[in-house]
Amino acid sequence: MTLPSMKTMFPDPDSHPDLPKLEIFNPSGATLPFKCSIIPKLLFQIEKHEHVRFSNLEIVFTDEDGIVEINSKYLEKTYVTDTISFRYDEDDSNQAIEGTIYCCAPRIEEQARELHIKPREEYLRIIAHAMLHLAGYSDKTEEEKKRMTDLENVYLSKFLSRS
Repeated sequence: MTLPSMKTMFPDPDSHPDLPKLEIFNPSGATLPFKCSIIPKLLFQIEKHEHVRFSNLEIVFTDEDGIVEINSKYLEKTYVTDTISFRYDEDDSNQAIEGTIYCCAPRIEEQARELHIKPREEYLRIIAHAMLHLAGYSDKTEEEKKRMTDLENVYLSKFLSRS
């Protein structure tokens, strides 16, 4: 999958070399229902409360074909999903997390309609969910799913009333 030339970086790498490098790409062309500047704030909340540190994170908003291509190529699955995350570092201390989060914009918007919630809420939930996966959380069991949802709710409560 080819990434677009349009990307957003937080923070300016020249002015804040000690902060996590965060790059946001939107090859899906979808109009995102939030300001990209909210993502670093969400990331910092998760870092603070989970006692983890992200050193390099990419978030890619893709379309259905893109997410199926990634799902098929790397996970041997052939269906549309809302997010896939890949962690690259081998830091057991969780103090230098590197990874990529792929978010399927059309699927997230569809889920928002199905759940009767604003797309902004569903996008932020999916991003928080994927960041928690990178921080080491799993959602394979019902108990793990509930724990992740509870954490997502904590983090989203800080942002849902804001722009």
